[in-house]
Order: sequence, then structure tokens, then C-alpha cells
Amino acid sequence: MIEVRNITKRFGSLIAVDDLSFDALPGRVTGFLGPNGSGKSTTMRCMLGLDIATAGSASFSGRSYRSITNPLFEVGSLLDAGYVHPGRTGRNHLRWIAMSNGIAPTRVDETLELVGLTDVANRRVKTYSLGMRQRLGLAGVLLGDPKTVVLDEPANGLDPEGIRWIRDVLTHLARGGRTVLVSSHVLAEIALMADDLIVIGRGRLIEQCSVDEFVDRHTTKWVRVASPQLDELATAAATMGAYVTRIDDRLADVRGVSALEVGELAAREGIVLHELSPRAESLEDAFLRATAAAQEYSSGAPTAAVPDGHGRELPPPVVGGPPAGDAR
Repeated sequence: MIEVRNITKRFGSLIAVDDLSFDALPGRVTGFLGPNGSGKSTTMRCMLGLDIATAGSASFSGRSYRSITNPLFEVGSLLDAGYVHPGRTGRNHLRWIAMSNGIAPTRVDETLELVGLTDVANRRVKTYSLGMRQRLGLAGVLLGDPKTVVLDEPANGLDPEGIRWIRDVLTHLARGGRTVLVSSHVLAEIALMADDLIVIGRGRLIEQCSVDEFVDRHTTKWVRVASPQLDELATAAATMGAYVTRIDDRLADVRGVSALEVGELAAREGIVLHELSPRAESLEDAFLRATAAAQEYSSGAPTAAVPDGHGRELPPPVVGGPPAGDAR
């Protein structure tokens, strides 16, 4: 278990992390999210003793990182996959980590196979792509089979197969009872792998909860229906305070009521339904709403038509929509 309590980190007059507290639990993947400049990397560095916190503390199963005698067996971490001697081969990089931590040499080959680098293990790291370096970094994290794993942007530079692979590895580690804390800007992947979220902005905690709770709290929800009787459905839904937005002659979105309520309404009114499915916005939508006031940089959307590269003009994107919470 990871416990962070009231960590504050100042760089001169700049407060990078401001009285931040959170927990990451065993058996769960915890996503650590925040806009650029929110203090995620600084927090992780303070947790691992790479930066000295101005105030507060972090512990792993009740102990600070610096007090752990053999940290590679307890806490595996990767904050910068590029921080590897370029002249070493991938295998020799892992060998010196293993030797300095009393790990059997056979474990090196096991982890190389696990991360898919066996065929390139004898190549120098300077010839590795960013994705290969990420895999090598994860191999180093796993050498000691640690109880806690802390990763900063582990999918950076990976191709789609690699992204799927890292997701499967991290969920497997968590299901085995390990504590997994992962920072990432790839929100679609966090939505697929994370159980819990820690969301920060400007160094402060915005929210800590499960992924489902976070999305439910910060997104708009609606019900997609297909019916040959949309007029009757719209009239009946209006009596319940809901409103129907037609998509075509047979398809519509209903806001203001739940899928259960739409189904019961249709049954009472004798309305035929060919589809009834609850819909919601994504984790990305929830994240952007929750952190809107904490963005270090905010870009505006185009306000005029833009060329599509073939001499045609595309309309400006639609921005926004009904505010979160206007429908159940």
C-alpha cells in the first residue's frame, strides 16, 4: 500500500506540490492523472526520495523508500526510460542491476523474455527505439518481483501492441495482489486498466475515487433508443421532465431519465423499442471538466473553417455540450 500524507514541495517561490495526500491500494491499478505542470512527476520523485519534500511524507507498506534495505524487492519504479547508459547492451544493463541487488542472473533472461526483448538483448541501448527502452525499463522494474510498482508514462513510445501489452502486464500484477501506481496522459488506456484514480491540478488533490465514480460525477449521461414510435416516446418522456433528441427517423437520445425509466415508460405506453442502451461520455471528457480550472495551458478551438488538405474546408469542431449533471 502507498500512503502519501501532506506532501509539499517548493522550488523557491514556486509551490509544485501543495499539501497532497492520497492512497494507492494493493490489488488495484491506480491511475495518477493531472494536466501538464500539475506536479505528478515531482510527487513521484518525492515519494522515491529523488527530491526532498519540503513537508509531508510517503510510505510503502508503512516504510519510507529510503528506509527499505532492498528497495528493488519492495518498490519497482520507472520515471525515465531514457536514463540508461547508451553504450551498454540491454542484457548488461539488467545484469548490473541484478548483481548490485543480489538477484540471480537467470532472472535477467526471464525478464527479457517477459518484456519481449530477448532477440535484441545483445544490442546496445543507443540503438533502441523509445518503445524498446520503455520495455527495458519495465524489465528493470520487474527484476526483483516487487510488491509495489510505480510508473510514469509507461506507454510512451509504444506501438498499439505494446500499449495493449503494458496494460495486460499491469492488470496482471495488480490481480496478483501488488500495488500499481501509474501516471499517464493516455486516458483511453487508463480507462481500460485502472480501478482507481488520483486526479491533481496545480499540485493539489482534485479527486480520489474509482474510475466509475469519477466518470459518473463529471460526465453527461443519456439513453440511446431505437423505436418506430419516436413521436409517442417523446410525448410520454416530456411528462417525466425528459427530452428527446432525434438522430434519424428511428433513432434518438433521451436525456433526463435513466434507461430503466425509459424501459418502464415504453412498457406502460405500449411503445415498441428496438434498442435501449445507456450512454455516457468518456474518461477524457470527465478529466477535462474536472481539471478545467487547473490547466496550465489552455488552447482555443478554431472558430472558422479550416482546410482539410485536399482543397476543401472543414467546419470548426463542436465544443462543449450540455453541462455535466443535466441528465442521469
